[in-house]
Amino acid sequence: MISLEINPPVLERNLKRCQDANIVLPTLAQQKDPTKIPESIKAKLPEVGLWDINPLNLFRITWKNHADSGLFAGVNYLEIPSELSGVPCRIIGLTGKWFPTGAHKVGAAYGCLVPRLVTGQFDSANQKAVWPSTGNYCRGGAFDCALLSTPSVAILPEEMSRERFEWLKSIGAEVIATPGCESNVKEIYDKCWEIKDTRSDCVIFNQFEEFGNALWHYQVTGSAMEELFYDLTSDDRPGRFSAFVSATGSAGTVACGDYLRTQFPHLKVAVSEALQCPTLLLNGFGGHRIEGIGDKHIPWIHNLRNTDMVVAIDDQDCMEILRLFNEDAGQKTLKEEMGLDAKLVEQLPLMGISSICNLLTSIKLAKYFEFNQKDIIFTVFTDSADMYKSRINEMNDNLGNYSSEQSLRCYERYLMGTGTDHLQELNYYDQKKLHNLKYFTWVEQQGKRVEELNQLWDPDFWEQLFGIAPQLDQLIEEFNQKVETL
Repeated sequence: MISLEINPPVLERNLKRCQDANIVLPTLAQQKDPTKIPESIKAKLPEVGLWDINPLNLFRITWKNHADSGLFAGVNYLEIPSELSGVPCRIIGLTGKWFPTGAHKVGAAYGCLVPRLVTGQFDSANQKAVWPSTGNYCRGGAFDCALLSTPSVAILPEEMSRERFEWLKSIGAEVIATPGCESNVKEIYDKCWEIKDTRSDCVIFNQFEEFGNALWHYQVTGSAMEELFYDLTSDDRPGRFSAFVSATGSAGTVACGDYLRTQFPHLKVAVSEALQCPTLLLNGFGGHRIEGIGDKHIPWIHNLRNTDMVVAIDDQDCMEILRLFNEDAGQKTLKEEMGLDAKLVEQLPLMGISSICNLLTSIKLAKYFEFNQKDIIFTVFTDSADMYKSRINEMNDNLGNYSSEQSLRCYERYLMGTGTDHLQELNYYDQKKLHNLKYFTWVEQQGKRVEELNQLWDPDFWEQLFGIAPQLDQLIEEFNQKVETL
């Protein structure tokens, strides 16, 4: 559970630090609904770049950033038409590109950091924040810390894309590269234990066990999907909120499903992973190329009781579609041969590798449940292809230039040809079986207690967790008032 116990001496130092830097902290309610942001802050935002190291950008941790004005509009999204998906239902993905850092993980990091900041459980003046990650989360944490003038340590696997490492170094984060690829989470945990044992000035913000990660997505991402659903449906175009899809990753985004089920009780919640590392599907292991989703364990914050299906996606499918969506030959084929709208094709680079994984999972789910035109699947396009240009260049170097013939084969095989293989619909005991797998990582390796594990199977635990948001927002408001008084 998220502790809101106050540590007065450290809290005073955090207040003084924010006063010196003229920092105001947004509430979760303001990140969910930017109309609640004070006018004095909104008046300054148009002069601040989206990625600028400016504390005002804390208020841009929202799904509603307007790309041009510097202010806010509706929820940013991309709808995938049937001509591209091959299924009759609507697939709608919230787009993370318009967050600072270009990925929604900056919000998850804020959800983990702010409770400890406003309670004094983290000393922003004397401690470093450590962000263990398979990619975007450590970037988000490093950015949040930079806005607060707090030193950060980013931990990520050495085989992640070059763009991530270059950006982290440019922002001044201490970078630690661990062995392996995105599925080598155990090596990240080992480094965390080493830091705990040897560096007293560090606090670990582990996204896989920090409930602030799930709380932020429950409050902000989940409500954004609900709002968008009502914006996109009407008497003239009715629809059903039929499913929510997310790669497992740290399982923070999966908490959207917990919120959405309170509003749409009959929806399906599906989580995806790489076929090369089918931990949920087959208790499997291995390395893969769907960057940022993590594997080989069940995250502590994943509420398995709220997961209806697991889907494994071949990483080769994702890499092929990444080329299709970004190469000139691929875009030309989609427009001229497939007849797709040119504006849509120009927006396809809004999907990075894990976003494509979410798209393919949505297609599999739609085919499995035989969804029709009224069904709507919501998912998250976590980041854009901007983080993977080096991967596209690597494929060109290794496989040669991309041709129109390749793009046609890719469209037919990896989009139209997507089937219902490598998935499982979960019953109650399937869910409990996956929940019990947490024991081997979290109790045997990471020091959790069996009693804590059993608590996570209780629906009341999750209701209590997600109900803590008003108390947290009140503490944030009180923190800001004290800063202003100083």
